[in-house]
Amino acid sequence: MRQISEPRLAALAELTVSDLAMPNAADNQPKGLSTYKHWRLVMDKDNILWVLIDKDNESANTLAEPVLRELDKLLDEAKTVGPKALVLRSAKTSGFIAGAEISEFVNMTDENEVRAQLTDALTILDKLENFPAPTIALLHKYCLGGGLELALACKYRIATPDTKLGFPEVLLGLHPGLAGVWRSLRIMDPVNAMTMMLTGKNLIAKKAKRQGLVDLVTEERHFADAVRAAANGKLKKTDAKGTKGTVLNFGPARSLVASQMEKQTASKAKKQHYPAPFSLIDIWREHGDDAQAMRKAETDSFVKLMVGDTSKNLVRAFFLREKLKAYSKGTVHNIKHVHVIGAGVMGGDIAAWSAMRGFTVTLQDREIKYIAPAIKRANELFKKRIYTEGERRAANDRLMPDVKGDGITKADLIIEVVPENPDIKASVYADCEKRMKPGAILATNTSSILLETLTKTLKNPKRFCGIHFFNPVAKMPLVEIITHDKLDPKVTKRVLGFLNAIDKLPLPVKSAPGFLVNRALTPYMVEAFLAYSEGVKPELIDKVMEDFGMPMGPIELADTVGLDVGLHVAKVLQRDLKRETPDAPDWLEKLVEKGDLGKKTGKGIYKWVNGKAKKQKTDDQPPVGLTDRLILPLLNAVADCMAEDLIEDNDAADAGMIFGTGFAPFTGGPINYAKKRGVDEIVEKLQALEGKYGARFAVSKGWEKLK
Repeated sequence: MRQISEPRLAALAELTVSDLAMPNAADNQPKGLSTYKHWRLVMDKDNILWVLIDKDNESANTLAEPVLRELDKLLDEAKTVGPKALVLRSAKTSGFIAGAEISEFVNMTDENEVRAQLTDALTILDKLENFPAPTIALLHKYCLGGGLELALACKYRIATPDTKLGFPEVLLGLHPGLAGVWRSLRIMDPVNAMTMMLTGKNLIAKKAKRQGLVDLVTEERHFADAVRAAANGKLKKTDAKGTKGTVLNFGPARSLVASQMEKQTASKAKKQHYPAPFSLIDIWREHGDDAQAMRKAETDSFVKLMVGDTSKNLVRAFFLREKLKAYSKGTVHNIKHVHVIGAGVMGGDIAAWSAMRGFTVTLQDREIKYIAPAIKRANELFKKRIYTEGERRAANDRLMPDVKGDGITKADLIIEVVPENPDIKASVYADCEKRMKPGAILATNTSSILLETLTKTLKNPKRFCGIHFFNPVAKMPLVEIITHDKLDPKVTKRVLGFLNAIDKLPLPVKSAPGFLVNRALTPYMVEAFLAYSEGVKPELIDKVMEDFGMPMGPIELADTVGLDVGLHVAKVLQRDLKRETPDAPDWLEKLVEKGDLGKKTGKGIYKWVNGKAKKQKTDDQPPVGLTDRLILPLLNAVADCMAEDLIEDNDAADAGMIFGTGFAPFTGGPINYAKKRGVDEIVEKLQALEGKYGARFAVSKGWEKLK
């Protein structure tokens, strides 16, 4: 392992991050300064002190409490040696700083403890801001959350073009808490600053510069000149606030804009479920013209949010996401070429997503006219998700129409996405098995058919599995990996690696009717259909579940997925499940027969215009108990899956439902919700519903395991 050599110390700014990513260079410590576990210090020939964050034994830097404690001491020592400038830079190739150490949040339940830690951290960042020499943050790859708050405490921020900056705290039920609210509003147009914090979306470096977060965007090889310019006071600061931004931080204008923000936020999230964005708006509305009051309000709000149920459950959701990612840890997929059979909405979007993520993809269908719409949608996806024209062209080049299916012979992974008919699928598999190369994997995107049914005609079932994506592919992070007794475990590992490579969250599920997600969603949607049959307005049905916290109600969801798909899955589950399930309503059958399938045809239960359901306003009150009538069948189905050991554990079930259905993340998932509400109460409610509506509400045996 190599150290930083003495000659190269003289031009430290010219070193790439790869050069810096090496063991602790203790021999190069400046005189009078200590050595640290998470930081490395180097004084260059121009008397510029380089402070390299390199969190010990981690692939990414986070502002964990030990890291901040060392920074506190480091800044005190650095002040005594009097450098011309102080440069903060990551020594890790992965990025600058990913944010706070989220694992430290889990056990914080006391407001006084949170406030004390927050106050200590704020003092350290203030010490950085008041350092007697220019402070410069050099950023690459990412600068997020607490990392961005640290960078904002520096005088200058210089970033590579691929750097993403943002405050994702709202996704954890929080907002910035280390004066990030105050410091971002101080330098940015308040509308831009608030939008960034309210949405949790990242800004690419050039946009961040336009908005004032970054002073210079340059390639890493130009960092040396940029550092020298900043150290000599010759780097021009970005002024993005302007007169408009200054005006908006005062008086009636601020109040008006804040009210508009609140209205927009309320259209996407309810205050009782997600209080953080509303609290953030209140902070700016009430204290936008008083820096000290804003800082205090930011701290007070953060402390309350940190110990609240929403933040606890969203932090839980964060770790559930990490659990799903961990399934693919250490896997090697060796997949380069993906062949997709079926260019409908699902098949086309799977192909486009895979091509966008760097894979060579051939897309097969009967005629080119069926493939053309998929290519058009792929182009639209690439425009939205890929930043440079060259990369967009490369993604388009990787996605190739293939009417004859020549890609079958070259593919490492073949994904079948044809109609949900075992005979049609069997004919596809027969053709594939004749032409597949040795070692290639054959997969189905079936949403409901048992893999034991589909393997009956296969000559080599050990290389066949289910890879069940959800619609829309670009937005839904979960993919169920459906396993069966004859599947080679090595194939499962390769598929896990592939899903990790295309940035999806894999959930292994044993083959069973409906798997996990559709098994749970179907009784929920069928109960909504039955309530609609009884005369309850669809808008009212959707509203009670949106009030519960679902991203959309069951009627709108059914229209979005496709009434034909929902009807098919309902029939499959009715046929294959051991519990009693009701017949699908006649009106649903008739809608499907007419071709009124929902969003994709422009008409289903709702009419759809420009991709949105046209809902009628209603002042009607929902029937008493409608929320439980709808949500408890879903919970009961998840309990059934647990009883049958279809998934690894409770956390896997909660993760699958949050990331596969959008199940109210602030609850921490259906099982977490049920346990907090009380399993005995859930069972009692189910028994009451069974007495009123029949055996479809019969209590699952899985609840005994969950008590």
